[in-house]
Amino acid sequence: MRARERGRTQRTEPVITGTGRTRLDQPRTTRPGLITLPTYDPEAFGKLSERIARFLGTGRFIVWMTIVVVVWVGWNTLLPDEVHFDDYPFIFLTLVLSLQASYAAPLILLAQNRQDDRDRVNMEQDRARSDRNIADTEYLTREVAALRQGLGEVATRDFLRSELQSLLKEIDERRDASEVL
Repeated sequence: MRARERGRTQRTEPVITGTGRTRLDQPRTTRPGLITLPTYDPEAFGKLSERIARFLGTGRFIVWMTIVVVVWVGWNTLLPDEVHFDDYPFIFLTLVLSLQASYAAPLILLAQNRQDDRDRVNMEQDRARSDRNIADTEYLTREVAALRQGLGEVATRDFLRSELQSLLKEIDERRDASEVL
């Protein structure tokens, strides 16, 4: 069955709903005949990789790794030959350490990528917060300027006091002039 969508021909498989009708507006989720791979939760895998990367970056990991290597080398050199499982060039130890390193590097990179994503989101939030603070500051600056202009037209206490004093002097002068007449 073919459906025409946005100028492209797209093959869709009917999806049966509870009413027995087919839905052509939803894409197929699986392809019949192919092997389906297991799914995993990327968030859980990312958290696990971060925990492992955090452990790999600690002194505790270095101490445990040193103990394992010392015990490994001691076991294969100091004990009798019958119990050795990895003789002198320690090929198996090299293989184990290489395997550990081959898994550690991608896990550390994955943890760093997740941290970079978190840092990017935090920077965007900080930038947005900074922009809001700048806008608020500019608004308050305009408001203060408007208040100052408005206060320039309002009578201040000193202005009223000087006007009242001049009126009192004028009244006193008129009273003195009327008493003289």
